Amino acid sequence: MKIISKVEELQAAVQQLREQGKSVGLVPTMGALHQGHRSLIERARAENDALVVSVFLNPTQFNNQDDLRTYPRNAERDAALLEECGVDIAFMPTVDDIYPEPDNRTFELGSVMEVMEGAMRPGHFNGVCQIVSKLFTWVSPDRAYFGEKDFQQIAVIRAMIKQLGFNIDIVQCPCVREEDGLAMSSRNVRLTPQVRKVAPQIYATLKRSLDFAADHTVEQTRQWVIDTLNAWPEMEVEYFSICDGRTLLPVDSWDSTDYIVGCITVYCGDVREIDNITYKK
Repeated sequence: MKIISKVEELQAAVQQLREQGKSVGLVPTMGALHQGHRSLIERARAENDALVVSVFLNPTQFNNQDDLRTYPRNAERDAALLEECGVDIAFMPTVDDIYPEPDNRTFELGSVMEVMEGAMRPGHFNGVCQIVSKLFTWVSPDRAYFGEKDFQQIAVIRAMIKQLGFNIDIVQCPCVREEDGLAMSSRNVRLTPQVRKVAPQIYATLKRSLDFAADHTVEQTRQWVIDTLNAWPEMEVEYFSICDGRTLLPVDSWDSTDYIVGCITVYCGDVREIDNITYKK
């Protein structure tokens, strides 16, 4: 495995793979790798001749500097996991490598960028688009892999590649969960033991809401999920949106569209957890 930090070296290494006629997959990550990342990497490894994984904690997508400061970091362990998974190129740059000068680009992608996380974390998705568009330009992968836990992020990236004209297959991979149902996240290591016991109630409640929704309205279902989770003193729902799975705009009826998803963000102590569930597809 090649560990590369410089953009020019990355481009040269990918060009060499292309000259050998190899297809290239890309898995962008922010590091602190876990089994969820491993599942993305293993799928990408199976579906491409060569694989690039980026490990970069991108500062432009953090609207909360405390979140950036406390985000887990373990570059040595990340590199070992990538080596173990058979990655061809580990791209592990510094901030100066990625942003030798400020990136002042602004992306206008409509509703998918403005609702939910877009509303709660101003500038977050613009930062995501900045880094992902750079990676797509430098690597020009055949396929790029993203986890379904970040459901809105995938919608944003699909809108971005359409706007910028990238010819890349965005592969949406199922959310990987702990045995008790909690969605795997690098931030989970920050949960206190007590909060960690309670956090699986997020997905448990979402699953129960599938049955609740069968004979209740969208708004009744939305409020039931919020009230059920807020009844736990360790948790507070920031938002729960039942929305069109394509536009991400809220729906007011189960008949509004053929693709309906519930997207939620919950503060578990001071750790922000996101999750989602599909009601209709």
